Amino acid sequence: MKTNVIDLSGNAAGEIELPAVFEEEYRPDIIKRAVLAAQANRLQAYGPHFYAGMNTSAVSWGTGHGTSRVLRLKNGRRAAGVPMAVGGRRSHAPQPNAVYSEKVNKKERRKAIRSAIAATASSGLVEARGHKFSRELPVVAKNDLEALSKTSDIIKFLMAAGLWDDVLRAKAGRHIRAGKGKLRGRKYKGRKSLLIVAGNDAGLGKAARNLPGVDFVTVDMLNAELLAPGTRAGRLTVWTESSLEKLAGKGSPEANQ
Repeated sequence: MKTNVIDLSGNAAGEIELPAVFEEEYRPDIIKRAVLAAQANRLQAYGPHFYAGMNTSAVSWGTGHGTSRVLRLKNGRRAAGVPMAVGGRRSHAPQPNAVYSEKVNKKERRKAIRSAIAATASSGLVEARGHKFSRELPVVAKNDLEALSKTSDIIKFLMAAGLWDDVLRAKAGRHIRAGKGKLRGRKYKGRKSLLIVAGNDAGLGKAARNLPGVDFVTVDMLNAELLAPGTRAGRLTVWTESSLEKLAGKGSPEANQ
């Protein structure tokens, strides 16, 4: 199975043989399992201090006073040491020692990566994710792309390759998050745009990360979550020649997972 290779001007500059991984069976169930496991393994347990709400000098008056037996201060005010009092601690608060990690079989994780890679060459799956593009998939660029170190040069390449509309789509979908997350360093939410996969990083990653929704990764660090954000496979992906060469050889990502 062969595909065209484009230069920085978006013109065809030869052909390249695709690795056998692009003929892998599409398994959305395994992809979803691997992505959810990766997200779960990043979760950090949270919860109150073990003695939260209990550091008080309040005591119960006991029976015979015509009042409830909640903890009270000397002035009679109910203290915050019990769940039913105003300002009291939670009765069943999250436990900071909880374990949220999930395990996935090694073969399943590798199968998910291979299946997600093959999905990047399916126009139907890529369109179903909402990506906008105007050329044949998969998109393979010459190694000259890896030498780019300016965001303006990457923009010119994406315009010439017919992929810039997808970046604009991601930029238009950026909005302010609802809730307290605005106060916790994640004020804005945005859509995912294309993924650039290279054989090595010579400055391309630093320049590409400035574009909204665009991610960069070297082929040896590929994972199911990058290829299938939100568990949905078919992400618009730009490959370089060297990345496909490593994908076909011993530098395949499944050998490093």
